[in-house]
Amino acid sequence: MPKLFSYGTLQQKNVQLSNFGRELTGCQDILPGYVVGEIAITDLRVLRESGKAIHPILRFTSNSSDQVAGTVFELTDTELARADDYEVDAYIRVSACLKSGTDCWIYAAAAPDSR
Repeated sequence: MPKLFSYGTLQQKNVQLSNFGRELTGCQDILPGYVVGEIAITDLRVLRESGKAIHPILRFTSNSSDQVAGTVFELTDTELARADDYEVDAYIRVSACLKSGTDCWIYAAAAPDSR
């Protein structure tokens, strides 16, 4: 089963129920080499499901001392496709290795930070 590291709204029970039809269980882990930024959400479905206009977004730094805490969930292939559908175009799903050694998927910024 695919593993997905969540650091944001996919950890919310209401978002899980809306997208997967069940509450997910997972374990805590750390993602090295990233920091969390923010992004404004305009997609009405995502706004309705999350209840938030500002969402966190991972930004790659390559600095191993930068770390993001989150939760690793096991999903079915169908649920992973539903997670893809939930995420807006600002995110891209990429593979990553967590501090524990777990290989998983993450949703990170699709474009480099323009600051």
